[in-house]
Amino acid sequence: MTSEVRVPTLGESVTEATVATWFKKPGDTVAVDEMLCELETDKVTVEVPSPVAGTLSEIVAQEGETVGVDALLANVSEGDSGNDAAPKAKEAAEDESAVSQSDRGGDAPKSIDAGSADVAARTGETTEVKVPTLGESVTEATVSTWFKKVGDTVEADEMLCELETDKVSVEVPAPSAGVLAEILAEEGSTVEASATLAVLTSGSGAAAPKGEDAKSGAGAAPETKAADTSGKDVEDAPSAKKAMAEAGISRDQVTGSGRDGRVMKEDVAKAVAAGTSAPKTEAKPAAPRAASAPDDASREERVKMTRLKQTMARRLKEAQNTAAILTTFNEVDMTEIMALRNAYKSDFEKKHGVRMGFMSFFTKACCHALKEIPEVNAEIDGTDIIYKNYVHMGVAAGTPTGLVVPVIKDADSMSFAEIEKAVNTMGKKARDGKLTMADMTGGTFTISNGGVYGSLMTAPILNPPQSGILGMAKIQDRPMAINGEVVIRPMMYISLSYDHRIIDGKGAVTFLVRVKEMLEDPRRLLMDL
Repeated sequence: MTSEVRVPTLGESVTEATVATWFKKPGDTVAVDEMLCELETDKVTVEVPSPVAGTLSEIVAQEGETVGVDALLANVSEGDSGNDAAPKAKEAAEDESAVSQSDRGGDAPKSIDAGSADVAARTGETTEVKVPTLGESVTEATVSTWFKKVGDTVEADEMLCELETDKVSVEVPAPSAGVLAEILAEEGSTVEASATLAVLTSGSGAAAPKGEDAKSGAGAAPETKAADTSGKDVEDAPSAKKAMAEAGISRDQVTGSGRDGRVMKEDVAKAVAAGTSAPKTEAKPAAPRAASAPDDASREERVKMTRLKQTMARRLKEAQNTAAILTTFNEVDMTEIMALRNAYKSDFEKKHGVRMGFMSFFTKACCHALKEIPEVNAEIDGTDIIYKNYVHMGVAAGTPTGLVVPVIKDADSMSFAEIEKAVNTMGKKARDGKLTMADMTGGTFTISNGGVYGSLMTAPILNPPQSGILGMAKIQDRPMAINGEVVIRPMMYISLSYDHRIIDGKGAVTFLVRVKEMLEDPRRLLMDL
């Protein structure tokens, strides 16, 4: 009997996905709910599990193909075919294990002569090093750096390697003391959650791999220990290496604060701030080598884009190619809002437990303006226009790994305090890499605050399928003509990028003017004017 594997529901307004990675190949045995492949949408990554136990008999949608909701991805054969495949898979694994052990241990008879404890350690006392929990909605990682090599002795909780996800870096410690017998996932490889990274041997035979060199004998152990304690086996963070190269300082000028003395990027920044780069200025002997004309490639660094970055780049370009994007600008006098915040921020925080920011004012102003100009809160679906009688406000947030847009549901029915709490909650989840698919889908309009980075004017790209996005810039004192007099006022440029296919110039300008009026006179927000 054959079961079909189809594309699951991808979320509101998401109609297609790209097949990113197949973790199984035709002929592989699979268990119920075992992950078969991964799909990417413009917002999140989706895992596709096997609906039944059996054998993956056919892959219909290859990696890189775009598939719609409910499209056929593969076929899984149930019953005997799956059972037949299991012994073969087990046999192959045992053969591979035998070859691997032969390679590692050298001459098999000598290992046996060295002591039966070695054999027991290799066959029984082994510990698998698995990928730790990567965080909510994070299903895979890339092996960035191995700090140990096969044959090295490791202590319990000593760092073995580092994994990188699209949100954070994760350290993987040794679950027990022993010898690193085998590395299953090399640097640069992609691993899924709970996959096996390496194998440790422990017990009386733990030092067996070190016995490969019969001549070195017992002297090998002290040598390894010295290397561990000196920190020379520890690989520094890639970002730290780059920072040291840019700052022109050497490794011995930086004190590492990471595990086992590993140098992190912050350590390099501290060394530069402390002036440790001065001695390097004297060491100009490197100039002759530079004079020997090194090629540009040796001074470049090539870093593979994460799949999330690739998807974002593709979808943003699709938005430009599909929508007729225009941007209109205006400016807001922030005097009244700033005075209101200064007058009530202490009482507001005391009562509601959250600081009063500008985002609640802008969210409220946009919600009022969207009711007056409903096409800004609508979207195009084929030849139809869908008008949303609610506001799910997307709030763009910058994180170390890129821009994300969590959504505050039903923002139009929230109070100032509720909006501020929701913004803070979503911002923390974004920084911690804990946003879920539900947190980032369903938005009807977006606010992007480029002012926090110092932008004076901004024209953000639409977040499809939305038809409008408000851009905020920084507040800057400027001379303004007020009632015939020149006065200094805190001013902010604001913008509306919109899809001209659905929103005409009059509607866009009117929307921005309404936002401006409510921000310059916040009492209008309270009176719904």
